Amino acid sequence: MPYEETAPDHADRGRAGHDPGTPTALAVSPDSGEHWSAEGAWRVDDGVWRIPLPLPMDGLKAINVYVLEADDGLTLVDGGWAIPVARDLLARCLRDIGAGFGDIRRFLVTHVHRDHFTMATVLGHEFGAEVALGRGEEAALDLLNNVDDLDENPFHDVLRTAGAHPIVEEWQRLDDGETPDPRLWARPTRWLDGDVSIEVGTRTIDAVHTPGHTPGHYVFADAAASLLFAGDHVLPTITPSIGFTVPPAPDPLGHFMASLTRVRQLPDLRVLPAHGPVAPSSHARAEQLLEHHEVRLRQSLDAVVAGGSTAYEVAQQLGWTRHLHAFDQLDWFSRGMAAMETKAHLELLVAQGRATVADTAGGEVFSRV
Repeated sequence: MPYEETAPDHADRGRAGHDPGTPTALAVSPDSGEHWSAEGAWRVDDGVWRIPLPLPMDGLKAINVYVLEADDGLTLVDGGWAIPVARDLLARCLRDIGAGFGDIRRFLVTHVHRDHFTMATVLGHEFGAEVALGRGEEAALDLLNNVDDLDENPFHDVLRTAGAHPIVEEWQRLDDGETPDPRLWARPTRWLDGDVSIEVGTRTIDAVHTPGHTPGHYVFADAAASLLFAGDHVLPTITPSIGFTVPPAPDPLGHFMASLTRVRQLPDLRVLPAHGPVAPSSHARAEQLLEHHEVRLRQSLDAVVAGGSTAYEVAQQLGWTRHLHAFDQLDWFSRGMAAMETKAHLELLVAQGRATVADTAGGEVFSRV
């Protein structure tokens, strides 16, 4: 799940009806002229539609699923969360553009998180559509399909290494004991390895591996139409969460920032994000996200100097969301995500030679070099 930014952005203010300083809860998308989560099939470009589908959570209201039309059928970028209300809405919106589930030929899934993957895999296997997913997500699917081999929620161990033992206790208390439904986590019919080109009718879609938010995250670029189907990699009003993945990936923030640099090397494209409004410039937004994390790296190092030794202690010294809320103002789930993201920042400081780390019984302890 992404976080609201720790501070509003001001670059690109007023361009193409999008103001990156506007919070997600108030953001209007230029294709619809309405709040970005408003129900409907909204035309983004010739043969491209944006369909926001609801999410069962208070923070993010919707996920954008994109429909690409071609003579041989539809390609969908992401599928939504496999809940009945989202499935029904997707069916209605497809009917509005003269199509149905049987017309779907392919899902291009940006990453394995349930709001992107589960509806795609359910519909794909039900209707015989190809489901393409990055190879880097295979370990997560292996874990989800073998939960009987686990002694506990694997995120608990990640939190312990972050020194966040009180959060582990709270997450254990709140655990509903529900196990993953294997129908929601069926393996894709196609693994994406490296960067590949995919023909979608007359379009050539460049599938670009952008690890960081998850190890197997992909963006899909249509350079001829100047469109970037950005998943959770480049979001216009929020910063994607980093470090919230199991099995844990090495140096997720380093990979994320390298992937943002990769996006800066592509042509400057219109951003079609998974959450939030359509935005005008992939270059501008990637640069803002890079700047944001450089600030967080400095703040994290300053917190270590001030006496924070574990990721949990450092996270308590930082401001969270664009409103700079204190750590203890967050709910317990968000505190866990914050601790894991702080851990990712501290690990990158170690990789950069700016800090050291030692394993202890209480978690990883960081010191300034």
